[in-house]
Amino acid sequence: MEFDAVLIEPRRASSAANGWWPGRTINDCLDACVAECPDKVALTAVQIEDGVTTRFTYREMASTADRIAVGLARLGVGRNDVVSMQLPNSWQFVLTYLACSRIGAVLNPIMHIFRERELSFMLGHSGSKVMIVPKRFRGFDFEQMMNGLKPSLPELEHIIAVGGLVDGSPSANSFEALLSGPCWEAEPDAREILTRSRPGPDDITQLLYTSGTTGEPKGVMHTANTLMSNILPYAEAMRLGPDDVVLMASPMAHQTGFMYGLLMPIALRASAVVQDVWQPKAAIGLIVGEGATFTMASTAFLTDLANAVADTGAAVSSLRTFLCAGAPIPGALVERARNAIGAKIVSAWGMTEMGAVTLTRLDDDDERSFSTDGLPLPGVEVKVVDDGGEMLPSNVTGRLLVRSCSGFAGYLKRAHLNGIDADGWFDTGDLAYIDERGYIRISGRSKDVIIRGGENIPVVEIEALLYRHPAVSQVAVVAYPDERLGERACAVVVPKPGEQIDLMALVEFLKSRKVAPQYMPERLVVLDAMPTTPSGKIQKFRLREMLRERDA
Repeated sequence: MEFDAVLIEPRRASSAANGWWPGRTINDCLDACVAECPDKVALTAVQIEDGVTTRFTYREMASTADRIAVGLARLGVGRNDVVSMQLPNSWQFVLTYLACSRIGAVLNPIMHIFRERELSFMLGHSGSKVMIVPKRFRGFDFEQMMNGLKPSLPELEHIIAVGGLVDGSPSANSFEALLSGPCWEAEPDAREILTRSRPGPDDITQLLYTSGTTGEPKGVMHTANTLMSNILPYAEAMRLGPDDVVLMASPMAHQTGFMYGLLMPIALRASAVVQDVWQPKAAIGLIVGEGATFTMASTAFLTDLANAVADTGAAVSSLRTFLCAGAPIPGALVERARNAIGAKIVSAWGMTEMGAVTLTRLDDDDERSFSTDGLPLPGVEVKVVDDGGEMLPSNVTGRLLVRSCSGFAGYLKRAHLNGIDADGWFDTGDLAYIDERGYIRISGRSKDVIIRGGENIPVVEIEALLYRHPAVSQVAVVAYPDERLGERACAVVVPKPGEQIDLMALVEFLKSRKVAPQYMPERLVVLDAMPTTPSGKIQKFRLREMLRERDA
Protein backbone atom coordinates (compact mmCIF):
# COMPACT_ATOMS: atom_id res chain seq x y z
CA MET A 1 0.00 0.00 0.00
CA GLU A 2 1.20 3.49 -0.85
CA PHE A 3 -0.13 5.96 1.70
CA ASP A 4 -0.80 9.44 0.36
CA ALA A 5 0.13 11.21 3.59
CA VAL A 6 0.31 14.60 1.92
CA LEU A 7 -0.34 16.58 5.11
CA ILE A 8 2.84 15.47 6.87
CA GLU A 9 5.73 16.94 4.91
CA PRO A 10 4.55 20.59 4.92
CA ARG A 11 4.34 20.49 8.75
CA ARG A 12 7.39 18.42 9.60
CA ALA A 13 10.01 21.14 10.11
CA SER A 14 7.85 23.59 12.05
CA SER A 15 6.27 20.87 14.20
CA ALA A 16 9.68 19.53 15.19
CA ALA A 17 11.11 23.02 15.73
CA ASN A 18 8.23 23.97 18.02
CA GLY A 19 8.63 20.77 20.01
CA TRP A 20 5.16 19.52 19.13
CA TRP A 21 6.21 16.33 17.38
CA PRO A 22 8.20 14.26 19.90
CA GLY A 23 9.75 11.91 17.33
CA ARG A 24 8.88 8.81 19.38
CA THR A 25 6.97 5.75 18.24
CA ILE A 26 5.06 3.27 20.36
CA ASN A 27 8.05 0.94 19.90
CA ASP A 28 10.28 3.48 21.63
CA CYS A 29 7.77 3.85 24.46
CA LEU A 30 7.35 0.11 24.97
CA ASP A 31 11.10 -0.52 24.88
CA ALA A 32 11.58 2.17 27.52
CA CYS A 33 8.95 0.54 29.73
CA VAL A 34 10.69 -2.84 29.45
CA ALA A 35 14.01 -1.23 30.36
CA GLU A 36 12.71 0.77 33.31
CA CYS A 37 9.73 -1.14 34.77
CA PRO A 38 9.68 -4.63 33.21
CA ASP A 39 7.69 -6.29 36.00
CA LYS A 40 5.05 -3.61 36.40
CA VAL A 41 1.53 -4.68 35.40
CA ALA A 42 0.96 -2.92 32.10
CA LEU A 43 -2.40 -4.31 31.03
CA THR A 44 -5.37 -5.93 32.70
CA ALA A 45 -7.94 -7.14 30.17
CA VAL A 46 -11.38 -8.12 31.44
CA GLN A 47 -13.93 -10.19 29.52
CA ILE A 48 -17.20 -9.40 31.24
CA GLU A 49 -19.39 -12.17 29.81
CA ASP A 50 -16.77 -14.94 30.23
CA GLY A 51 -15.48 -13.69 33.57
CA VAL A 52 -11.87 -14.01 32.34
CA THR A 53 -9.16 -11.56 33.42
CA THR A 54 -5.75 -11.58 31.72
CA ARG A 55 -2.74 -9.58 32.92
CA PHE A 56 0.54 -8.64 31.27
CA THR A 57 3.64 -7.06 32.74
CA TYR A 58 5.58 -4.79 30.43
CA ARG A 59 8.11 -7.56 29.86
CA GLU A 60 5.35 -10.03 28.96
CA MET A 61 3.60 -7.46 26.79
CA ALA A 62 6.72 -6.83 24.70
CA SER A 63 7.54 -10.53 24.39
CA THR A 64 4.01 -11.44 23.28
CA ALA A 65 3.89 -8.50 20.85
CA ASP A 66 7.12 -9.82 19.31
CA ARG A 67 5.56 -13.27 19.02
CA ILE A 68 2.47 -11.97 17.24
CA ALA A 69 4.61 -9.76 15.00
CA VAL A 70 6.69 -12.67 13.73
CA GLY A 71 3.50 -14.67 13.29
CA LEU A 72 2.07 -11.91 11.12
CA ALA A 73 5.28 -11.81 9.11
CA ARG A 74 4.97 -15.58 8.55
CA LEU A 75 1.57 -14.82 6.97
CA GLY A 76 3.22 -12.41 4.54
CA VAL A 77 2.48 -9.17 6.39
CA GLY A 78 5.17 -6.56 5.91
CA ARG A 79 5.82 -2.84 5.89
CA ASN A 80 2.75 -0.73 5.01
CA ASP A 81 0.46 -3.76 4.75
CA VAL A 82 -2.93 -3.11 6.36
CA VAL A 83 -4.08 -5.40 9.15
CA SER A 84 -7.77 -4.86 9.91
CA MET A 85 -9.22 -5.88 13.23
CA GLN A 86 -12.82 -5.99 14.46
CA LEU A 87 -12.20 -6.89 18.09
CA PRO A 88 -13.74 -5.60 21.29
CA ASN A 89 -11.43 -4.20 23.98
CA SER A 90 -9.06 -7.09 24.72
CA TRP A 91 -5.44 -8.00 25.17
CA GLN A 92 -5.45 -9.32 21.61
CA PHE A 93 -6.42 -5.84 20.37
CA VAL A 94 -3.64 -4.10 22.29
CA LEU A 95 -0.90 -6.58 21.47
CA THR A 96 -1.82 -6.86 17.80
CA TYR A 97 -1.32 -3.12 17.40
CA LEU A 98 2.05 -3.35 19.14
CA ALA A 99 2.93 -6.30 16.88
CA CYS A 100 2.01 -4.35 13.74
CA SER A 101 4.23 -1.50 14.94
CA ARG A 102 7.16 -3.91 15.31
CA ILE A 103 7.08 -4.82 11.60
CA GLY A 104 5.84 -1.57 10.07
CA ALA A 105 2.32 -2.78 9.31
CA VAL A 106 -0.63 -0.39 9.63
CA LEU A 107 -3.48 -1.25 11.98
CA ASN A 108 -7.03 -0.58 10.83
CA PRO A 109 -9.31 -0.89 13.88
CA ILE A 110 -12.98 -1.40 13.00
CA MET A 111 -15.91 -1.11 15.39
CA HIS A 112 -17.51 -4.46 16.18
CA ILE A 113 -20.97 -3.06 15.39
CA PHE A 114 -20.27 -2.99 11.63
CA ARG A 115 -21.61 -5.66 9.33
CA GLU A 116 -21.25 -6.68 5.68
CA ARG A 117 -22.18 -3.36 4.11
CA GLU A 118 -19.65 -1.22 5.98
CA LEU A 119 -16.96 -3.91 6.06
CA SER A 120 -17.08 -4.48 2.30
CA PHE A 121 -16.19 -0.85 1.72
CA MET A 122 -13.57 -0.47 4.46
CA LEU A 123 -11.68 -3.69 3.72
CA GLY A 124 -11.81 -3.13 -0.02
CA HIS A 125 -10.80 0.53 0.16
CA SER A 126 -7.88 -0.13 2.50
CA GLY A 127 -6.69 -3.23 0.64
CA SER A 128 -6.48 -5.13 3.93
CA LYS A 129 -4.29 -8.22 3.80
CA VAL A 130 -5.46 -9.68 7.15
CA MET A 131 -8.75 -9.39 9.03
CA ILE A 132 -8.87 -10.41 12.71
CA VAL A 133 -12.27 -10.97 14.29
CA PRO A 134 -13.69 -12.68 17.36
CA LYS A 135 -15.10 -16.08 16.51
CA ARG A 136 -18.23 -15.00 18.36
CA PHE A 137 -18.98 -11.90 20.38
CA ARG A 138 -22.29 -11.00 21.99
CA GLY A 139 -24.02 -13.84 20.17
CA PHE A 140 -22.83 -12.94 16.66
CA ASP A 141 -20.62 -15.16 14.48
CA PHE A 142 -18.04 -12.79 13.01
CA GLU A 143 -16.01 -15.55 11.40
CA GLN A 144 -19.01 -16.77 9.42
CA MET A 145 -19.75 -13.23 8.26
CA MET A 146 -16.17 -12.74 7.08
CA ASN A 147 -16.08 -16.09 5.29
CA GLY A 148 -19.09 -14.92 3.33
CA LEU A 149 -17.41 -11.62 2.44
CA LYS A 150 -13.97 -12.92 1.53
CA PRO A 151 -14.73 -13.90 -2.11
CA SER A 152 -15.53 -10.25 -2.90
CA LEU A 153 -12.26 -8.99 -1.35
CA PRO A 154 -9.41 -10.21 -3.57
CA GLU A 155 -6.65 -8.52 -1.54
CA LEU A 156 -7.77 -10.11 1.74
CA GLU A 157 -5.52 -13.14 2.21
CA HIS A 158 -6.26 -14.23 5.78
CA ILE A 159 -9.22 -14.26 8.16
CA ILE A 160 -8.08 -14.93 11.73
CA ALA A 161 -10.57 -15.74 14.49
CA VAL A 162 -9.87 -15.11 18.18
CA GLY A 163 -11.20 -18.06 20.15
CA GLY A 164 -11.69 -20.27 17.12
CA LEU A 165 -11.85 -23.86 18.31
CA VAL A 166 -12.48 -27.23 16.65
CA ASP A 167 -13.20 -30.10 19.07
CA GLY A 168 -11.69 -28.07 21.90
CA SER A 169 -8.44 -27.28 20.05
CA PRO A 170 -7.50 -24.09 18.19
CA SER A 171 -8.67 -24.16 14.59
CA ALA A 172 -6.12 -23.77 11.78
CA ASN A 173 -7.06 -20.12 11.21
CA SER A 174 -7.37 -19.15 14.86
CA PHE A 175 -5.45 -16.33 16.53
CA GLU A 176 -4.15 -18.88 18.97
CA ALA A 177 -2.78 -21.26 16.32
CA LEU A 178 -1.34 -18.62 14.00
CA LEU A 179 -0.19 -15.80 16.26
CA SER A 180 -0.25 -16.18 20.04
CA GLY A 181 0.45 -19.93 20.38
CA PRO A 182 3.72 -20.73 18.57
CA CYS A 183 6.95 -19.38 20.05
CA TRP A 184 7.66 -17.35 16.95
CA GLU A 185 9.93 -14.96 18.83
CA ALA A 186 12.42 -17.79 19.39
CA GLU A 187 12.85 -18.53 15.67
CA PRO A 188 16.36 -17.90 14.25
CA ASP A 189 15.23 -15.03 12.01
CA ALA A 190 12.91 -13.41 14.57
CA ARG A 191 15.26 -10.58 15.56
CA GLU A 192 15.84 -9.61 11.94
CA ILE A 193 12.07 -9.63 11.25
CA LEU A 194 11.43 -7.48 14.30
CA THR A 195 13.98 -4.82 13.44
CA ARG A 196 14.24 -4.52 9.66
CA SER A 197 11.00 -2.62 9.02
CA ARG A 198 10.32 -0.65 12.17
CA PRO A 199 8.41 2.50 11.26
CA GLY A 200 9.64 6.01 11.87
CA PRO A 201 7.61 8.68 13.68
CA ASP A 202 6.23 10.09 10.41
CA ASP A 203 5.18 6.75 8.88
CA ILE A 204 1.50 5.82 8.85
CA THR A 205 0.72 3.63 11.85
CA GLN A 206 -3.08 3.81 12.13
CA LEU A 207 -5.94 3.86 9.59
CA LEU A 208 -9.30 4.62 11.15
CA TYR A 209 -12.53 5.07 9.23
CA THR A 210 -14.89 7.85 10.17
CA SER A 211 -18.40 8.59 8.97
CA GLY A 212 -18.66 11.71 6.85
CA THR A 213 -21.14 13.54 4.67
CA THR A 214 -20.11 11.95 1.39
CA GLY A 215 -22.15 8.79 1.90
CA GLU A 216 -19.14 6.55 2.53
CA PRO A 217 -16.54 6.41 5.32
CA LYS A 218 -13.21 8.21 5.05
CA GLY A 219 -9.96 6.53 6.04
CA VAL A 220 -8.13 8.80 8.49
CA MET A 221 -4.36 8.25 8.47
CA HIS A 222 -2.22 8.96 11.54
CA THR A 223 1.48 8.75 12.35
CA ALA A 224 3.22 8.31 15.70
CA ASN A 225 3.96 12.03 15.73
CA THR A 226 0.38 13.13 15.08
CA LEU A 227 -0.90 10.79 17.80
CA MET A 228 1.80 11.41 20.41
CA SER A 229 1.69 15.18 19.93
CA ASN A 230 -1.86 15.01 21.27
CA ILE A 231 -1.47 12.33 23.93
CA LEU A 232 1.42 13.94 25.80
CA PRO A 233 -0.10 17.43 26.36
CA TYR A 234 -3.46 15.78 27.08
CA ALA A 235 -1.85 13.68 29.82
CA GLU A 236 -0.08 16.72 31.21
CA ALA A 237 -3.32 18.70 31.32
CA MET A 238 -4.96 15.81 33.20
CA ARG A 239 -1.89 15.46 35.48
CA LEU A 240 -1.42 11.82 34.59
CA GLY A 241 1.80 9.91 35.11
CA PRO A 242 3.39 6.50 35.82
CA ASP A 243 1.38 5.94 39.01
CA ASP A 244 -1.99 6.20 37.27
CA VAL A 245 -4.33 3.38 36.32
CA VAL A 246 -6.45 4.15 33.24
CA LEU A 247 -9.80 2.37 32.95
CA MET A 248 -10.98 2.11 29.34
CA ALA A 249 -14.43 0.78 28.52
CA SER A 250 -14.87 3.03 25.47
CA PRO A 251 -14.14 1.00 22.33
CA MET A 252 -10.48 0.99 21.34
CA ALA A 253 -11.67 0.90 17.73
CA HIS A 254 -12.60 4.54 18.37
CA GLN A 255 -9.95 7.21 18.76
CA THR A 256 -10.96 7.68 22.40
CA GLY A 257 -10.10 4.13 23.40
CA PHE A 258 -7.16 3.78 21.02
CA MET A 259 -5.33 6.97 21.95
CA TYR A 260 -6.10 7.25 25.65
CA GLY A 261 -6.63 3.60 26.64
CA LEU A 262 -3.99 1.88 24.51
CA LEU A 263 -1.26 4.39 23.58
CA MET A 264 -1.32 6.80 26.53
CA PRO A 265 -0.69 4.32 29.36
CA ILE A 266 2.37 2.92 27.54
CA ALA A 267 3.66 6.42 26.76
CA LEU A 268 3.33 7.27 30.49
CA ARG A 269 4.61 3.89 31.79
CA ALA A 270 1.27 3.67 33.58
CA SER A 271 -1.21 0.77 33.78
CA ALA A 272 -4.34 0.15 31.72
CA VAL A 273 -7.49 -1.79 32.56
CA VAL A 274 -9.70 -2.56 29.54
CA GLN A 275 -13.31 -3.72 29.71
CA ASP A 276 -14.88 -5.40 26.67
CA VAL A 277 -18.60 -4.93 27.45
CA TRP A 278 -19.88 -1.85 29.25
CA GLN A 279 -21.56 -2.77 32.50
CA PRO A 280 -21.49 0.02 35.09
CA LYS A 281 -21.53 -2.29 38.12
CA ALA A 282 -18.63 -4.25 36.67
CA ALA A 283 -16.82 -0.94 36.10
CA ILE A 284 -17.31 -0.09 39.77
CA GLY A 285 -15.67 -3.38 40.70
CA LEU A 286 -12.72 -2.63 38.41
CA ILE A 287 -12.27 0.89 39.75
CA VAL A 288 -12.21 -0.43 43.30
CA GLY A 289 -10.24 -3.61 42.63
CA GLU A 290 -7.65 -2.15 40.28
CA GLY A 291 -7.42 1.31 41.81
CA ALA A 292 -8.39 3.10 38.60
CA THR A 293 -7.64 6.83 38.75
CA PHE A 294 -8.77 8.08 35.33
CA THR A 295 -11.26 7.20 32.62
CA MET A 296 -12.64 8.77 29.46
CA ALA A 297 -15.97 7.98 27.84
CA SER A 298 -19.15 9.50 26.42
CA THR A 299 -21.99 11.05 28.39
CA ALA A 300 -23.92 7.75 28.41
CA PHE A 301 -21.13 6.03 30.36
CA LEU A 302 -21.00 8.86 32.90
CA THR A 303 -24.76 8.69 33.40
CA ASP A 304 -24.68 4.93 33.92
CA LEU A 305 -21.73 5.02 36.31
CA ALA A 306 -23.20 7.83 38.41
CA ASN A 307 -26.53 6.00 38.66
CA ALA A 308 -24.87 2.68 39.55
CA VAL A 309 -22.72 4.26 42.27
CA ALA A 310 -25.77 6.03 43.70
CA ASP A 311 -27.84 2.83 43.60
CA THR A 312 -25.21 0.57 45.15
CA GLY A 313 -23.67 3.00 47.59
CA ALA A 314 -20.22 1.87 46.42
CA ALA A 315 -17.21 4.12 47.00
CA VAL A 316 -14.96 4.72 44.00
CA SER A 317 -12.55 7.01 45.81
CA SER A 318 -9.52 6.18 43.67
CA LEU A 319 -11.15 7.69 40.54
CA ARG A 320 -9.93 11.29 40.37
CA THR A 321 -11.06 12.28 36.87
CA PHE A 322 -13.79 11.32 34.40
CA LEU A 323 -13.21 13.00 31.04
CA CYS A 324 -16.44 13.16 29.08
CA ALA A 325 -16.62 13.70 25.32
CA GLY A 326 -18.90 12.96 22.39
CA ALA A 327 -21.86 15.15 23.40
CA PRO A 328 -22.50 18.15 25.67
CA ILE A 329 -22.78 17.22 29.35
CA PRO A 330 -26.05 18.30 31.00
CA GLY A 331 -25.45 20.47 34.07
CA ALA A 332 -27.63 18.25 36.25
CA LEU A 333 -25.49 15.24 35.29
CA VAL A 334 -22.26 16.99 36.31
CA GLU A 335 -23.73 17.79 39.70
CA ARG A 336 -25.14 14.28 40.15
CA ALA A 337 -21.89 12.62 39.03
CA ARG A 338 -19.75 14.83 41.28
CA ASN A 339 -21.90 13.96 44.28
CA ALA A 340 -22.04 10.24 43.50
CA ILE A 341 -18.58 9.50 42.13
CA GLY A 342 -16.54 12.28 43.68
CA ALA A 343 -14.32 12.58 40.59
CA LYS A 344 -13.66 15.77 38.68
CA ILE A 345 -15.81 15.84 35.52
CA VAL A 346 -13.91 17.23 32.54
CA SER A 347 -15.54 18.21 29.25
CA ALA A 348 -13.71 17.71 25.96
CA TRP A 349 -14.25 17.99 22.23
CA GLY A 350 -12.28 16.33 19.48
CA MET A 351 -12.30 14.44 16.21
CA THR A 352 -10.90 11.24 14.75
CA GLU A 353 -8.74 13.48 12.57
CA MET A 354 -6.86 15.04 15.50
CA GLY A 355 -7.81 13.48 18.82
CA ALA A 356 -8.85 15.79 21.64
CA VAL A 357 -8.81 19.42 20.55
CA THR A 358 -10.17 21.23 23.62
CA LEU A 359 -10.49 20.32 27.31
CA THR A 360 -11.76 22.05 30.38
CA ARG A 361 -9.05 22.26 33.02
CA LEU A 362 -8.89 20.43 36.33
CA ASP A 363 -8.92 23.73 38.21
CA ASP A 364 -11.97 25.07 36.36
CA ASP A 365 -15.28 25.51 38.14
CA ASP A 366 -17.68 22.62 37.48
CA GLU A 367 -19.89 25.03 35.55
CA ARG A 368 -17.29 25.16 32.77
CA SER A 369 -17.76 21.43 32.11
CA PHE A 370 -21.42 21.77 31.17
CA SER A 371 -21.39 25.25 29.66
CA THR A 372 -18.27 24.90 27.46
CA ASP A 373 -16.18 22.33 25.60
CA GLY A 374 -12.92 23.66 26.97
CA LEU A 375 -9.73 25.41 25.90
CA PRO A 376 -7.38 24.32 23.10
CA LEU A 377 -4.49 22.04 24.04
CA PRO A 378 -0.91 23.22 23.47
CA GLY A 379 -0.06 23.11 19.77
CA VAL A 380 -3.72 23.64 18.83
CA GLU A 381 -5.33 26.80 17.46
CA VAL A 382 -9.04 27.37 16.91
CA LYS A 383 -10.98 30.14 15.23
CA VAL A 384 -14.59 30.81 14.33
CA VAL A 385 -15.32 32.40 10.96
CA ASP A 386 -18.32 33.42 8.91
CA ASP A 387 -19.23 31.94 5.55
CA GLY A 388 -16.75 34.28 3.89
CA GLY A 389 -13.88 33.17 6.10
CA GLU A 390 -13.76 36.35 8.22
CA MET A 391 -13.06 36.02 11.94
CA LEU A 392 -16.08 36.46 14.17
CA PRO A 393 -16.11 38.21 17.56
CA SER A 394 -16.60 36.42 20.88
CA ASN A 395 -19.89 34.65 21.49
CA VAL A 396 -20.93 34.77 17.82
CA THR A 397 -21.58 31.38 16.22
CA GLY A 398 -19.83 30.43 13.00
CA ARG A 399 -17.76 27.74 11.31
CA LEU A 400 -15.13 26.18 13.57
CA LEU A 401 -11.65 25.87 12.05
CA VAL A 402 -8.76 24.08 13.75
CA ARG A 403 -5.00 24.09 13.12
CA SER A 404 -3.38 21.38 15.23
CA CYS A 405 -0.03 19.65 15.63
CA SER A 406 -2.05 16.44 16.00
CA GLY A 407 -3.86 16.90 12.70
CA PHE A 408 -4.11 13.75 10.62
CA ALA A 409 -1.94 12.82 7.63
CA GLY A 410 -4.88 12.91 5.22
CA TYR A 411 -7.75 10.72 4.03
CA LEU A 412 -6.60 7.54 2.30
CA LYS A 413 -7.16 7.82 -1.48
CA ARG A 414 -9.34 10.89 -0.84
CA ALA A 415 -6.83 13.75 -0.71
CA HIS A 416 -9.38 16.05 -2.33
CA LEU A 417 -11.50 15.75 0.82
CA ASN A 418 -8.71 16.64 3.29
CA GLY A 419 -10.26 20.06 3.94
CA ILE A 420 -6.98 21.82 4.83
CA ASP A 421 -6.44 25.31 3.44
CA ALA A 422 -3.11 26.84 2.37
CA ASP A 423 -2.46 28.07 5.92
CA GLY A 424 -3.12 24.68 7.51
CA TRP A 425 -6.65 25.33 8.84
CA PHE A 426 -9.02 22.35 8.90
CA ASP A 427 -12.75 22.95 8.47
CA THR A 428 -14.30 20.77 11.17
CA GLY A 429 -17.81 21.03 9.75
CA ASP A 430 -18.97 22.09 13.21
CA LEU A 431 -20.59 25.33 14.28
CA ALA A 432 -19.26 26.92 17.46
CA TYR A 433 -18.56 30.14 19.30
CA ILE A 434 -15.62 31.21 21.46
CA ASP A 435 -16.41 33.04 24.69
CA GLU A 436 -14.50 35.99 26.10
CA ARG A 437 -12.14 33.66 28.05
CA GLY A 438 -11.23 31.58 24.99
CA TYR A 439 -13.41 28.55 25.79
CA ILE A 440 -15.26 27.05 22.84
CA ARG A 441 -18.79 25.75 22.71
CA ILE A 442 -20.01 23.48 19.94
CA SER A 443 -23.44 24.80 19.05
CA GLY A 444 -24.37 22.65 16.10
CA ARG A 445 -23.00 20.81 13.10
CA SER A 446 -22.91 21.94 9.54
CA LYS A 447 -21.99 18.41 8.56
CA ASP A 448 -24.93 16.07 8.63
CA VAL A 449 -23.93 13.58 11.32
CA ILE A 450 -25.81 12.47 14.43
CA ILE A 451 -23.71 11.49 17.45
CA ARG A 452 -25.44 8.73 19.40
CA GLY A 453 -23.54 7.85 22.57
CA GLY A 454 -20.29 8.96 20.97
CA GLU A 455 -20.97 6.95 17.78
CA ASN A 456 -21.35 8.91 14.55
CA ILE A 457 -24.40 7.95 12.49
CA PRO A 458 -23.75 8.51 8.75
CA VAL A 459 -27.00 10.29 7.95
CA VAL A 460 -26.50 10.61 4.19
CA GLU A 461 -25.91 6.88 3.82
CA ILE A 462 -28.98 5.92 5.89
CA GLU A 463 -31.17 8.36 3.98
CA ALA A 464 -29.93 6.98 0.67
CA LEU A 465 -30.99 3.50 1.75
CA LEU A 466 -34.38 4.63 3.02
CA TYR A 467 -35.12 6.33 -0.28
CA ARG A 468 -35.07 2.84 -1.79
CA HIS A 469 -37.98 1.76 0.42
CA PRO A 470 -41.03 1.33 -1.86
CA ALA A 471 -43.30 3.36 0.44
CA VAL A 472 -40.96 6.36 0.91
CA SER A 473 -41.32 9.50 -1.17
CA GLN A 474 -39.09 11.81 0.90
CA VAL A 475 -37.00 11.14 3.99
CA ALA A 476 -34.75 13.11 6.31
CA VAL A 477 -32.90 11.65 9.30
CA VAL A 478 -32.40 14.20 12.08
CA ALA A 479 -31.26 14.17 15.68
CA TYR A 480 -33.43 14.50 18.72
CA PRO A 481 -31.97 14.97 22.21
CA ASP A 482 -31.61 12.09 24.63
CA GLU A 483 -30.48 12.46 28.23
CA ARG A 484 -28.38 9.29 28.27
CA LEU A 485 -26.95 9.05 24.74
CA GLY A 486 -26.89 12.74 23.85
CA GLU A 487 -28.75 12.22 20.57
CA ARG A 488 -30.85 9.61 18.82
CA ALA A 489 -31.96 9.41 15.20
CA CYS A 490 -35.47 10.20 13.99
CA ALA A 491 -36.62 9.39 10.46
CA VAL A 492 -39.00 12.02 9.11
CA VAL A 493 -40.87 10.51 6.15
CA VAL A 494 -43.33 11.67 3.50
CA PRO A 495 -44.94 8.45 2.19
CA LYS A 496 -45.80 7.86 -1.45
CA PRO A 497 -49.52 8.41 -2.27
CA GLY A 498 -51.64 5.63 -0.86
CA GLU A 499 -48.75 4.09 1.12
CA GLN A 500 -48.37 3.72 4.87
CA ILE A 501 -45.16 3.26 6.81
CA ASP A 502 -44.23 2.41 10.38
CA LEU A 503 -40.96 2.38 12.29
CA MET A 504 -40.69 -1.41 12.41
CA ALA A 505 -40.95 -1.61 8.62
CA LEU A 506 -38.14 0.92 8.21
CA VAL A 507 -35.91 -0.91 10.69
CA GLU A 508 -36.53 -4.28 9.05
CA PHE A 509 -35.74 -2.74 5.67
CA LEU A 510 -32.40 -1.43 6.95
CA LYS A 511 -31.62 -4.74 8.62
CA SER A 512 -32.10 -6.46 5.26
CA ARG A 513 -29.40 -4.09 3.92
CA LYS A 514 -27.02 -5.20 6.73
CA VAL A 515 -26.97 -1.80 8.43
CA ALA A 516 -25.40 -1.66 11.92
CA PRO A 517 -28.06 -1.69 14.70
CA GLN A 518 -26.76 1.57 16.22
CA TYR A 519 -27.49 3.37 12.94
CA MET A 520 -31.21 2.52 12.93
CA PRO A 521 -33.70 5.36 13.43
CA GLU A 522 -35.36 4.99 16.82
CA ARG A 523 -38.28 7.25 16.08
CA LEU A 524 -40.53 7.94 13.10
CA VAL A 525 -42.49 11.05 12.20
CA VAL A 526 -44.78 10.94 9.16
CA LEU A 527 -45.55 14.24 7.39
CA ASP A 528 -47.69 15.23 4.41
CA ALA A 529 -44.91 17.50 3.14
CA MET A 530 -41.36 18.49 4.12
CA PRO A 531 -40.39 22.05 5.02
CA THR A 532 -38.13 23.17 2.16
CA THR A 533 -36.24 26.14 0.81
CA PRO A 534 -37.47 27.80 -2.40
CA SER A 535 -35.02 25.59 -4.27
CA GLY A 536 -36.59 22.48 -2.73
CA LYS A 537 -33.86 21.60 -0.20
CA ILE A 538 -35.23 20.07 3.00
CA GLN A 539 -34.84 22.41 5.96
CA LYS A 540 -33.56 20.09 8.64
CA PHE A 541 -33.37 22.81 11.25
CA ARG A 542 -37.14 23.14 10.94
CA LEU A 543 -37.52 19.40 11.49
CA ARG A 544 -35.33 19.55 14.60
CA GLU A 545 -37.38 22.46 15.91
CA MET A 546 -40.56 20.47 15.24
CA LEU A 547 -39.24 17.54 17.27
CA ARG A 548 -38.29 19.81 20.17
CA GLU A 549 -41.74 21.38 20.14
CA ARG A 550 -43.41 17.96 20.09
CA ASP A 551 -41.29 16.77 23.01
CA ALA A 552 -42.01 19.95 24.95
